[in-house]
Amino acid sequence: MRTLNTRYHRAGLAFYLFIVVAHWAEHVAQAVQIWVLGWSLPEARGVLGVPFPWLVTSEWMHYGYALIMLVGLVLLLPGFTGRARTWWKISLGVQVWHHLEHLLLLLQALFGANLAGRAAPTSIIQLLVPRVELHLFYNALVFAPMVVAMYLHRRPSAAERAAMRCACATVPERRPVAEAA
Repeated sequence: MRTLNTRYHRAGLAFYLFIVVAHWAEHVAQAVQIWVLGWSLPEARGVLGVPFPWLVTSEWMHYGYALIMLVGLVLLLPGFTGRARTWWKISLGVQVWHHLEHLLLLLQALFGANLAGRAAPTSIIQLLVPRVELHLFYNALVFAPMVVAMYLHRRPSAAERAAMRCACATVPERRPVAEAA
C-alpha cells in the first residue's frame, strides 16, 4: 500500500484510469447501439458483448467490475491530499452505493428471486430508471469527481504539495517573483 501511494501512485492512477475509460467505452458503445443505430436492448451489447454475449448477461462480470472500481478507489485514496482527496472520497462514496446495487443484482441472480417480482435481477434505483440509463448515470457520478480529483492531484496548492508523498504533481511549484530572480 505504501509503495502504491508513493513511488507508484502515478502509474497506479494511470492503470486505474485505463480500466475506467475502457468500461466507459463499453457503456458508450451500448448507448450508441441503442439510440443511434436503433438496435434492440438484447442486440446492444457494447464492444466486447457482441463477440461474447454472455458478458452482458453475467451478473458476476458486472459485480466484479463494481468491486474492482471500489477496491481501486480505496487502494489509491491514501495518495491523495487536500481538495483532491475530498473529490476522490466523493467518487468512493458513490461507488459504495453502486457496488451495493450490483451486489443486490448478483444475489438475485444467484438465488433466483428478483426484487419486486421482476423477470430479471433489478436494483433499487432500477425500479425507477431503466438499467442502461441508470448505469450510464452511475458511471458518470463516479467518474466526474474522480477526474476532478486527478486534475487537482496533479496541480496541488503549496500546502497540498507539501503533504504529498508521491510525485504525481506535474505543474512546478510557483515561486514569488522576487524569489525567482
